[in-house]
Amino acid sequence: MQLNVGMNQFDPARVFCIGRNYAEHAKEMHAPKPAEPVVFMKPATSLVAEGQPLVLPQGRGSVHHEMELVVAIGREGRDIPQHKALGHVAGVTLGIDLTLRDLQSRLKQAGQPWELSKSFDGSAVIGKLVPWSMQSDIQNISMRCTVNGTLRQQGNTREMLFPVVEIISFLSRHWRLLPGDLIYTGTPAGVGPLVPGDRIGIESTEIGRFQWECR
Repeated sequence: MQLNVGMNQFDPARVFCIGRNYAEHAKEMHAPKPAEPVVFMKPATSLVAEGQPLVLPQGRGSVHHEMELVVAIGREGRDIPQHKALGHVAGVTLGIDLTLRDLQSRLKQAGQPWELSKSFDGSAVIGKLVPWSMQSDIQNISMRCTVNGTLRQQGNTREMLFPVVEIISFLSRHWRLLPGDLIYTGTPAGVGPLVPGDRIGIESTEIGRFQWECR
């Protein structure tokens, strides 16, 4: 999948995801607040842009939506200090981290990695990227998620346990960040199930509105 940010085009190869980055979501998952960012990854085949069908896995238990701010990296960097982190951001959008919740619960209980429940094809829904301006406040972005017109999730990036600059700096200590890398920054409380026929929408006054029909 090719992503556009203004006049720039990127071919994303890596999708970084941050777990339990909102206190109320950690609480609803009966999980402790993490001491540092919880990181997992999805392949590029997980991406589903607006206009593409959102095909839910069948026969694998409950599929939950998790609305998130998504950050696109536009400039390569390693060991990026927090005060320079936003200079590596090309654009932002909203996305949905789809999770096979029943399977994730079994994996957690067994002390196993989450990939089978998080990294399947079609598990990273993504809206249209908009260019990011350093004059805007990335830690004051409101967002809402509706399913069939009913509000499911609502939050603001100021509620993050680990702000965007800290996430970028942390990731860059472990990986050289590359243009086109995407970062799903965590979800507010209110996650819930989706079934075929549902219409899910995510929106932000700062970014835009996107929607998909589940199949």
